Amino acid sequence: MLIHFSQGGRIDMEEKVVTSRPKGGVVRLRFDRLPSLLVKEFGTERKAGWWVLSGDDPGPLAKLGPDPYSEEFAEFMLHGSDTGRLHPLLRDQRRVAGVGRGYTDDILHRARLSPFRSLSSLSDDERARLLATIRGVLGEGLEEERRRRVGGLPAKVGDHWIVHKRSGTPCPVCGADLRRVSFESHEITYCPSCQTGGKILADRRMSRLLK
Repeated sequence: MLIHFSQGGRIDMEEKVVTSRPKGGVVRLRFDRLPSLLVKEFGTERKAGWWVLSGDDPGPLAKLGPDPYSEEFAEFMLHGSDTGRLHPLLRDQRRVAGVGRGYTDDILHRARLSPFRSLSSLSDDERARLLATIRGVLGEGLEEERRRRVGGLPAKVGDHWIVHKRSGTPCPVCGADLRRVSFESHEITYCPSCQTGGKILADRRMSRLLK
């Protein structure tokens, strides 16, 4: 069985037998002697899913990129020549598995890199710092999930993110206001002081609204 959480998917452990389907419910797995597992998806996108596959069928995993902790990914980050922007690169599941939007914002903020820079533009030190930051932020996120109480969910999904979706609030490092770049399906949060040398990145969607 393969479960894809997408952006807002979470697992809740149910000690008591529940038959109703909650809002955002994707699938409930029941076991004879263990608590049930309920997969839920928060938000409105509804992209989470589940598959039952035969042993030799990779299903959606066939197009999945390398694990962030793998040597393959390290080689790409340290020596790759990709010219696309870092933010969509890290979100692309074909390039690296499991990062996503929220962690990408936090990773680039901690690494002090503009989301609009490219991998090919980074120095050797910046590449090494970015790779270490990716692994560090993801590791901290995993530990945060492990600390959740059995049967409990955070008050808000992603409440442990540092900058993601916190535009307009002070940067936790320098105190400057966090800014955002809005797109049709998502937004990027960044700190101009820490990441772009004070430059405000163009927000084309907001510019169109002001016309």
